[in-house]
Amino acid sequence: MTAPRQEPDPPVDDLAPRFCAGDEAALREAYDRYGRAVLHLATSMLANRSDAEDVTQATFVAAWLGRGTFDPAKGSLIGWLLGIGRRKVIDRMRASARETRVVETVRQLAEPAPTGPDPDRVVDRLVIADELARLPDDQRRMLELAFYDDLTHQQIATVTGVPLGTVKSHIRRGMASLKRRWEVDGAAPGPRPAGLSGAR
Repeated sequence: MTAPRQEPDPPVDDLAPRFCAGDEAALREAYDRYGRAVLHLATSMLANRSDAEDVTQATFVAAWLGRGTFDPAKGSLIGWLLGIGRRKVIDRMRASARETRVVETVRQLAEPAPTGPDPDRVVDRLVIADELARLPDDQRRMLELAFYDDLTHQQIATVTGVPLGTVKSHIRRGMASLKRRWEVDGAAPGPRPAGLSGAR
């Protein structure tokens, strides 16, 4: 009597551990395997194909630089990459919206109305937009959610999934950086510029 034939065990997928360990071949393999999924996510949320491709590349760069934060025990590599991709898409959408606001503000300045906005106030807003763009991504994102979207710290933590204490730290450091740059750039002392009234 012959023993039943045993099927060989499926090969172990070691991509995630190799990626975490810094194996550059694993980075290429992850891009080949999951790049299309990340691009699909980006193109489904962004109108511009070029922006979607940029976001896809930025996602893998961010994932590679932050690979030490990925825990295979808590989720799959593709799920983690799509989470980063989603945040990069939101950042790109916010950056585009900010650029649109700046362009619109400049366009309004080209034909000032007799009772138009205070020029100093407009310049302040342009300077703030420029300074925000120089901040690290996490700090800029938290400040934009707080001041442009008028969200509380708790709401930001809920929306982003970032711990409340980390949200507060990012906003505090971002505000400190803006204040230092505002002073270094020679802005006149006085009330804080419009839109930076403080965090809640």
